[in-house]
Amino acid sequence: MSAEVLHLVVEAANEGDRLDRYVADHVPDLSRTYAQRLIEAAQVLLNNRQARPSTPVHAGDTVTVHLPAPQPVGLVAEPLPLQIVYEDRDVVVIDKPASMVVHPAPGHDRGTLVNALIARYPEMAINGDMRPGIVHRLDRDTSGLLVAARNERALRSLQAQQQARTMLKIYLAVVEGRMPELEGVIDAPIARHPTDRVRMAVVAGGRPARTHWRVLEDLGEYTLIEARLETGRTHQIRVHCASRNRPILGDPLYGPKRPRATFGLTRQFLHAHRLGFKLPSGGEWVEFTSPLPADLEAALARLRQSARAAVRRVSS
Repeated sequence: MSAEVLHLVVEAANEGDRLDRYVADHVPDLSRTYAQRLIEAAQVLLNNRQARPSTPVHAGDTVTVHLPAPQPVGLVAEPLPLQIVYEDRDVVVIDKPASMVVHPAPGHDRGTLVNALIARYPEMAINGDMRPGIVHRLDRDTSGLLVAARNERALRSLQAQQQARTMLKIYLAVVEGRMPELEGVIDAPIARHPTDRVRMAVVAGGRPARTHWRVLEDLGEYTLIEARLETGRTHQIRVHCASRNRPILGDPLYGPKRPRATFGLTRQFLHAHRLGFKLPSGGEWVEFTSPLPADLEAALARLRQSARAAVRRVSS
């Protein structure tokens, strides 16, 4: 991969953000620490000038980010703790915590899920790249279930299921606002945003993308939904919900700017809840479920409390 240059325009919602926080929030899988390093190395320019990590940004500012080409280093095995839901000789299903990056990227060459997997399963280094065994990924701040292959045969089987759209992937999410119906399908193509290369967007001529959704709970100004992916595009649920003016609560990239402590959240309310597929050996269908992690459960409790309080105010 070669070096990449990103040109970002600060929106009003990010008025006053620190430069390092803005860059970390708007460049996928980039840590704040690495963003600070890039800024200090003059690889991030604010209005074409060098700035400090703490410099506030303002609406209309231009931020230019020079991402250096990844260095050709080998994967490093790290014995990090993993929550294993299922494993056999072919596959492993992991319940990924929020804040863990799936595979190495600029600023995240260590501490990723891949680093942990190859430490536990050395045979997984099968692709000759930085994503051995990875069939699908979750964003850094999305928690939940993910399956990885332990050998080439299993990898081909899982990839074929994903391409045939037979793999079951269901997420739980809280969106801002009320959904217009109790269930529906968002069928809208997704591609890179035409002017903001960091984001994805609904774009005519993009790759086909379908998300099935249904309402689980009315939370007043918010809604708890279940979203089933028919396709697996980058940021698909986040982009599709935002395209219907129902962004995921707490989403720093596609949602409106809110205090990071909204309902106690420090990330988007998105969790990979159910995962199903056929085992590569024998073809048996298996399904796994991951409950909401503690931070999302706590946020949901606050949302319910807020909704009840709003009803009491209206009725009093």
